[in-house]
Amino acid sequence: MSDNFRMLAKTLYGMEDVLAGELRALGAGNVKTGVRCAFFDGDLGFMYKANLSLRTALRVLMPISDFQLRDPAELYDKIREVDWTNYLDPEMTFVVDTVLNSDLYDHSLFVSQKVKDAIVDQFRTKTGVRPSVSVADPDLRIHLHLQGNTAHLSLDSSGDSLHLRGYRTETNIAPLNEVLAAGMLLLSGWRGHSDFLDPMCGSGTLLIEAAMIACNIPANINRESFGFQKWKDYDPALFQTIYDAMLNRTREFRYSILGYDKAPSAIRKAQENVRNANLDAYIRVEQADFFKTSKQTRGPLHLATNPPYGERLPVDREVFYGMVGDTLKKEYPNTRAWMLVGDPDILKCVGLRASRKIKLYNGGIESRLALFEIYEGSKKAKYQ
Repeated sequence: MSDNFRMLAKTLYGMEDVLAGELRALGAGNVKTGVRCAFFDGDLGFMYKANLSLRTALRVLMPISDFQLRDPAELYDKIREVDWTNYLDPEMTFVVDTVLNSDLYDHSLFVSQKVKDAIVDQFRTKTGVRPSVSVADPDLRIHLHLQGNTAHLSLDSSGDSLHLRGYRTETNIAPLNEVLAAGMLLLSGWRGHSDFLDPMCGSGTLLIEAAMIACNIPANINRESFGFQKWKDYDPALFQTIYDAMLNRTREFRYSILGYDKAPSAIRKAQENVRNANLDAYIRVEQADFFKTSKQTRGPLHLATNPPYGERLPVDREVFYGMVGDTLKKEYPNTRAWMLVGDPDILKCVGLRASRKIKLYNGGIESRLALFEIYEGSKKAKYQ
């Protein structure tokens, strides 16, 4: 597998172009966006690098077969046509994940079972021994996406979702997905060229992702493992070479990254996660009520936060967001303030005009990433 092959990286809604930009910057070839995904070409080493480095990818899939189904009964035969001994040994374990957007079947679990049966029966015929299914910790994760009559069969090189970075052991009631956090920051233009503040930092996800972007630290450097490390063709020496090369691309950061939260429990969780990410030198977390704070730095400030929506965390939205707007206007001059809000109507409560609004989803909640530009002095004094 030294030659280039086609791959697919899955992402969240609204992150497709960001992901494509990441892939191009890493050196991927023939990058094209799809719905919540991006396609690209690369070799085995690039697959390792993509898993290690991509901030807005949830999974990196390696397609192995596309086929058409005229009726449901064909699926079993089509799966058996794939030579599974290329990917599995009888002593290995596997699991099948199915995404179903087709009228051919009613239940994804039934489809996954059919795929499993076809693989197991092929091994019984060829070797007399069958591999086992392991849902918790499989050696091979197989992904089937049925779109109408078209089936896309892939191997999942990531294993666990790539949003599981490995640094977050402590969370709050409504933790922010790490991929969403990184995507928010990249969409906001954050690259580490100013001071940074999250005034309602919770368990610290935005702070940590901001520091990793600023220092060009690979997104998944703290993960214990990837799916491809259990594959038959895994090359540990090549992975170590890629790992070392990506670490050599890190850079220093000369500004400050600060997080506030008024809950002592949130501060403790954030500090623990920052330590897990080995970013104590770059991130400071303080217990403080944002509404009683003011800007601590003189230059431009990049503010990004995920305040409570009133969905999972109770809040009087009109009063709360009105206070957010007042605090920004009075105490945070020369600031670009980005907020992820779970209801577009919330923005009316802020009392400031949003200069940008980007549609995203936080879990199942349709949200807006909104920019409020707070000028220093008169409104004509543009943010530098």
